[in-house]
Amino acid sequence: MDAPGDPEGPRPPGGDRELADAPGAWAWLWFGDGRLAGVRETARRLSRDQLFVLISTASLNLGSMMCYSILGPFFPQEAEKKGASNTVIGMIFGSYALFELVASLVFGKYLVHVGAKFMFVAGMFVSGGVTILFGVLDQVPEGPIFIAMCFLVRVTDAISFAAAITASSSVLAKAFPNHVATVMGSLEIFSGLGLVLGPPLGGFLYQSFGYEMPFIFLGCALLLMVPLNMCILPNYESAPGKHSFWKLVTSPKVALIAFVINALSSCFGFLEPTLSLFVVEKFNLPAGYVGLVFLGLALSYTISSPLFGLLSDKMPHLRKWLLVFGSLITAGCYMLLGPVPVLHIKSQLWLLVLVSVINGISAGMSIFPTFPEILDCAYENGFEEGLSTLGLVSGLISAMWSVGAFVGPTLGGFLYEKIGFEWAAAVQGLWALTSGLAMGLFYLLEHSRRRRSKLHNILGTDGERAALLPDESQP
Repeated sequence: MDAPGDPEGPRPPGGDRELADAPGAWAWLWFGDGRLAGVRETARRLSRDQLFVLISTASLNLGSMMCYSILGPFFPQEAEKKGASNTVIGMIFGSYALFELVASLVFGKYLVHVGAKFMFVAGMFVSGGVTILFGVLDQVPEGPIFIAMCFLVRVTDAISFAAAITASSSVLAKAFPNHVATVMGSLEIFSGLGLVLGPPLGGFLYQSFGYEMPFIFLGCALLLMVPLNMCILPNYESAPGKHSFWKLVTSPKVALIAFVINALSSCFGFLEPTLSLFVVEKFNLPAGYVGLVFLGLALSYTISSPLFGLLSDKMPHLRKWLLVFGSLITAGCYMLLGPVPVLHIKSQLWLLVLVSVINGISAGMSIFPTFPEILDCAYENGFEEGLSTLGLVSGLISAMWSVGAFVGPTLGGFLYEKIGFEWAAAVQGLWALTSGLAMGLFYLLEHSRRRRSKLHNILGTDGERAALLPDESQP
């Protein structure tokens, strides 16, 4: 029944709330005896702003990942024709992650000053433009000029992508504060589709129409998304925060989670220059079938991502164990990729594909709890709620992922040449194993410390209560 004297019905303390604007909002109910109670209620429909945020982020994930992945099938061969060595080609690829690292930290710090919507749209616009520029590099004279232009375009693309993805993660967390991991996990479907569709689409356009067409086609597709996002993306504003990256990173828990992110990214990056070479050399597969091995990893990660995102939001107490066991399973997968010779297991194609599928699932286990875990830790350490903190967290995660994306291929290629794929993969697995064990040890110590603190508080409360009671032995 309605509150007495209020013809419009009950109102919660602090003013009205629109249930449709946030999943998991509070519904306020009057009982017959006049009591007002709050009941947790899940909104059944997305608000208009939330729907637009999902569309914008999905378009960015799909488009940017397709642009990122189209280089693999044909660019190295074209670069060799222009006089670039294998080492220089590797540096062109690696420069992307290196500059994305620096740009993510800067954009995360100044997200509120620049504006999340402007950063998102500008990043997408520049990324589309430089993708088209990449398509005309075959007209540049060979030698140092060609190499310099490749670096310039690739670095600009990395900076623009860092701007767009940092803003995207922050806007998502702002629009879905109670379902961050679920939404991010679901949107990884579009990232996975981009990574899966990019190479075959790029290869088809290259074979059919030449070098320029893959870049021009995808660059124009990105540019066409810009006016759409200018119209539909909500403009979230927030006051600048007082805290810095340094305070966030110096938290032991955040530093260890960053280590986990770095290790997982490095594991993924390790496979880029090494797995295809190993498969062709070991199993004599045609080049067209090599992509199917990568497909198993990409599809299992894409399909499992929404599930682990949902688990992270619905069962927050499971996040720590998803982080730990995901890293440990990933470590086991890299021991079995070769497999490492000490296991005395024969290398077989079906085993390699199976391990790749499990690796994709374990990566999803570890990745999606990271954002809400770091965000909760930031709030516990006094960071204010708002876009400022969300920008810092988004920038930190992007930066740590970029470190691994740079170190993984670089170190992986070196180890592959020196000790072979089997041992190189095992060394990479040790990185994931170390991060998982360190994270697990931290959580165990944290649990023990909280348990002792809780016990101390209970004993202290009982002591105070006993002191306040009268002494019955006195007359």
